[in-house]
Amino acid sequence: MRWQTRPLLKALAVVAVALLVLRPLPAAAQVNQNQNRNLDQNTSGVAGIVVDAQGIVETKAVVDPNGQLMRQQIQAARQSLSRDVQTFSKLRKVSLTALERAIRQKNGVVTEEMKYLAGLLRVRYVFLYPESGDLVIAGPAEGWATDPSGRVVGITTGRPVVQLQDLVVALRMFPPGTKGTELISCSIDPTPEGLAAMQRFLRSIGSQATPAQTQFIVDGLRTSLGLQAVTISGVPPTTHFAQVMVEADYRMKLIGIGLERPPVKLVSFVERVNPAQVSRNALFRWFFTPDYQCVRQSEDQLAVELVGDGVKLVGEDELVSASGQRQTSGKSNRASEAFVVSFTKRYPELAERSPVYAELRNLIDLTVACAYMQKADFYGKARWKLEFFGSEKEFPVETYHAPKMVGSAVAAIWRGNRLMTPIGGGVHIEPAVAIQSNNLLSDDHGEVAKLRSQTKVELRKGQWWWD
Repeated sequence: MRWQTRPLLKALAVVAVALLVLRPLPAAAQVNQNQNRNLDQNTSGVAGIVVDAQGIVETKAVVDPNGQLMRQQIQAARQSLSRDVQTFSKLRKVSLTALERAIRQKNGVVTEEMKYLAGLLRVRYVFLYPESGDLVIAGPAEGWATDPSGRVVGITTGRPVVQLQDLVVALRMFPPGTKGTELISCSIDPTPEGLAAMQRFLRSIGSQATPAQTQFIVDGLRTSLGLQAVTISGVPPTTHFAQVMVEADYRMKLIGIGLERPPVKLVSFVERVNPAQVSRNALFRWFFTPDYQCVRQSEDQLAVELVGDGVKLVGEDELVSASGQRQTSGKSNRASEAFVVSFTKRYPELAERSPVYAELRNLIDLTVACAYMQKADFYGKARWKLEFFGSEKEFPVETYHAPKMVGSAVAAIWRGNRLMTPIGGGVHIEPAVAIQSNNLLSDDHGEVAKLRSQTKVELRKGQWWWD
């Protein structure tokens, strides 16, 4: 992969698109496009992914058509949560140093409030108070409930809460006294053997096919590609952090190839593409990057604000050779470009309606915040050694099944006398590890510094959050 100097986090999704250009069919064989739209494995009800003990990744769907299950969960949450923590707050503050002390005082026992950072929905600010040794993150917050799919979300906004386990993973990427993690990657890649087998299968079909053969072609493509390998590095694959990245990118790819219906108006790649303009061996890549200019720092560098929506989708085209090797095509595709632009534009709405994209944004926020904390030596200035959160033995977060394999997703769509068979099969995440100084925004009006000074840290013994 090409190294990019600016992104702090990059996620890459690969979509192989095989295109069969067929000879004109007899009039009797021409069937209405809508009647022949075969969205195999249609996952319009996708709620997430599951990873089994063998590491196989699959999508999961949850049926709650009238929202009754969610209402029951919210009611139970309101009865169990204290009034203070469940009340919506525009700016809830969490002292990370005080939180670590509080957990250690409980001999490592983590309460629900600790686990979900008092309902923090997003990290918008990071404040350092050298005099008290408090390192504070702040943002909107409210009470939380577990939705029917198992995701923890706010009881009024439905946005996913920031989880302590993800924060700990980000802290460990950028610990005190060492260099930060240079590369965090997660990829789902078709093997060269699978891609070569796909090309052989396509050659065996030739240039003629009929709608009656659609399922045969779909099955043949999926079988020839086989299972694809998941490779994760830089972040423990057995963490919630890793699984969120895999899910966000995999499901973005499913939307692009028409296998998942997005919750907002967004035209997929396959709905835009002109079959005549796509090579039979085309391989498209779509990947997330952060909004590079997303950090505003105070003049004294004791406070930062994370601004914007944090995530963009960009694309790049590739070709697959007969041997299954990939190479950059050097050409762009209008449908691909239109899809990534539309996805980026709609990302805030997607994050509101589909929690996994808000979770991905939260991961980027955490990564950016922790990278800045390390770069500005917040640890040293706060006299925080991260001995407890930094130890897997003391504070375990590597408790999930590691994703290892995922099946190839295939959809078939007839358009006139052409059958498009987009094949979804990969995700790759690659981060840069430093905040570039030329991307930092200045606090021209002193608003970030003012908010820090107005935030008083006057905590009682055992207290670690306040509004």
